[in-house]
Amino acid sequence: MSTASRLPQFVNRLSSRLPRTVDVRVRRLAVASLIGQTLLVVTGGAVRLTASGLGCPTWPRCTDNSLVNTPEMGIHGFIEFGNRLLTFALAAVAALMLVYLWNLRKERRDLFLLALGLLASIPAQAIIGGITVLTNLNPWVVGLHFLVSMALVVFATLLVNRAFGRTGRFVAARHPALPGIMRPVTAAVALFSAMAVMLGVVVTGAGPHAGDADAPRNGLDWDLFSHIHAVPAYLVTAGTVVALALVFLRRIRGPFRTAVIGLLGVTILQAIIGFTQYYNSIPAPLVAAHMLGAALLMVASTNAWDLAKASPVE
Repeated sequence: MSTASRLPQFVNRLSSRLPRTVDVRVRRLAVASLIGQTLLVVTGGAVRLTASGLGCPTWPRCTDNSLVNTPEMGIHGFIEFGNRLLTFALAAVAALMLVYLWNLRKERRDLFLLALGLLASIPAQAIIGGITVLTNLNPWVVGLHFLVSMALVVFATLLVNRAFGRTGRFVAARHPALPGIMRPVTAAVALFSAMAVMLGVVVTGAGPHAGDADAPRNGLDWDLFSHIHAVPAYLVTAGTVVALALVFLRRIRGPFRTAVIGLLGVTILQAIIGFTQYYNSIPAPLVAAHMLGAALLMVASTNAWDLAKASPVE
């Protein structure tokens, strides 16, 4: 039998072993994708905060003569190349997710397209990362790299919610009804969260943690933009408090209540970290914690907004 004639048989055998419903394998891959995208934010922060941004001084190779870091490059090369490797791990998770969703690509188009978007983002992120290195860590390109990661955290959150039947067209259980104002409130919180993150990128581009001693800064007033960055953060807090008050006043139970409480916890934590780092000369460990908090804030605000959309209105 020729190779060409064996191929359809192999594809059929493989397809028969793939899920025909959203099972535990699909859900685990969705969670792995969210964890991985969040971890990428942390490792990207480690690259910058340890001045390892040019640990691999060229791209796509790590050096002109090596695809990987070499012992002579020391810890900076190890950190930068490790961050690059995580991108390949995320690509593998996204590709495997698409494989497992193959039999569901029409029925669960929502999951398939989200997984496809996450996979397609990998080469885009790699190219932006390469431009970052080739432009000597231009702060605006570095910021774009971070913002794309934040967008992928949002997509991965939506993927998890839909894989577990929490939101979307295939909600597993009916959610308690919410006041009509809850949808615009949570949408506003998600929007202000994104604005806070974007302005945080501007603040970081003006601050001391450039990723390399010779990397340029954006030339903006760091102190001024720190205060501007705080404005949407205050609005996030206000919107979250309003949502929480409505949850308790209307005795709302279920996933939405949990989501709002979690959102408040992340918001308070981010505020504490933000104020502490501002008044203590921006120490690198607190900056790293603030970056992780930014990712968690996008997860929490997206989750609350997504659940509000999936809930009936009183």
